[in-house]
Amino acid sequence: MPFPRTTVGGVSLPRMLMGSNWILGYSHTTSSADAMIRSRHSEGRKIAELLETYLEYGVDALMAPISSHETDLLMDGVRIAQERTGKRITLIDTPILDLRDSADARRSVGETLDKSRAMGCTFCLIHHSSVEQLVSKLHGTIERLPDYTDMIRQRGLIPGLSAHMPELVVYSDQNGYDIETYIQIYNCMGFLMQVEVESVHKIIHNAKKPVMTIKPMAAGRCSPFVGLTFSFATIRERDMVTCGAFTPDEVREDVEIAMAAIERRPPDLEGRSSPNKTTAITGE
Repeated sequence: MPFPRTTVGGVSLPRMLMGSNWILGYSHTTSSADAMIRSRHSEGRKIAELLETYLEYGVDALMAPISSHETDLLMDGVRIAQERTGKRITLIDTPILDLRDSADARRSVGETLDKSRAMGCTFCLIHHSSVEQLVSKLHGTIERLPDYTDMIRQRGLIPGLSAHMPELVVYSDQNGYDIETYIQIYNCMGFLMQVEVESVHKIIHNAKKPVMTIKPMAAGRCSPFVGLTFSFATIRERDMVTCGAFTPDEVREDVEIAMAAIERRPPDLEGRSSPNKTTAITGE
């Protein structure tokens, strides 16, 4: 059965989103792990195999810094997967923008947004490393943000924020900025989160717009069962979990774990390998 869906800015999205770190080579562990990822996904057809597995379950949206990095291989994989399956992948761009208050910087922003539109993106969520420079904790504002959301709208893209800093969600809601969704780091280990898990959980539940959570498995620091079960059990039905994978089999396992969490049942998975499993492990 297809994965449950939600609506963001009038667009239907699956509640699981394809992540891209385990395609582009961002392991958050070691350079050798980064190299391993890039080696496996060194061809568009290999990336397409991974994306096609997501599509089998109706997981048809991909989050990536599409317009800000060298993503030719990724987009080649997207093209192949769409051609083979006849299904469209909704692209969620997280561009890194030059947000200095100057004519040259604004021109650069316009060029990046034009690229995002040309590459077929639907959503444009300004990367946290850019937008956090505009945050004023003193005034509870995100300075000049409306200028950039307007530029995004002018290009037919749906604006959002990558909000690693949880204040971005709060300030955006308080000030009524033109934002349709947020990216927020959220995992059971607090990995890369700027405040404690309980506070981020409250911010997500109070957010006026749907939230796209990321790093549910803390970049491999907890198992998929623990990470995905926690995330789907503690977010709202309108929110999403971004889940990257290294192989098609990992996608299948992750989808089953996520569906089981949503349906409040045990996941139907093979047990992990062990040299001598006891009856307590096998359940026999």
